[in-house]
Amino acid sequence: MSHSLGIVIEGLVAVLLVLTIGYCMLLNKRLKKLKADEQSLKATIGELITVTEIAERAIGGLKHTVRDVNENLGAQINAATALADHLKAQLAEGDALVRRVSKIAAAARPLAAQVEPEAPLVQPVRVSAARANAAAAQAFAERRRPDGIAA
Repeated sequence: MSHSLGIVIEGLVAVLLVLTIGYCMLLNKRLKKLKADEQSLKATIGELITVTEIAERAIGGLKHTVRDVNENLGAQINAATALADHLKAQLAEGDALVRRVSKIAAAARPLAAQVEPEAPLVQPVRVSAARANAAAAQAFAERRRPDGIAA
């Protein structure tokens, strides 16, 4: 019996050794797979580092472009503002000129309505010329600036 107990124990040890060898083979496969995953992970990390560097350079370029555009846009806005102010001044001068011409035309209209067809031509011309001269003098006075210099 002791001999059969020794065989049973040796058989049990042999079975355990076979199971251990099988488990070691399974662990070896998993370790190989883990090493392969580690290599792909290292490759992925390397790619991420490369992409990050490219993105940083692109962001630097974009910042430079934005700064250039901002400066250029500021200069264009200043030029447009100056042009708008110049146009506003010209519009004001044009408006004043139209008002003066309207006054001259309004002063000349009543004279044309007062002229009778049978009246001698000398008197209406004198009156018309006198009123026209007065309207022109008034328009010239309105055109002068407050500092005394003609516009």
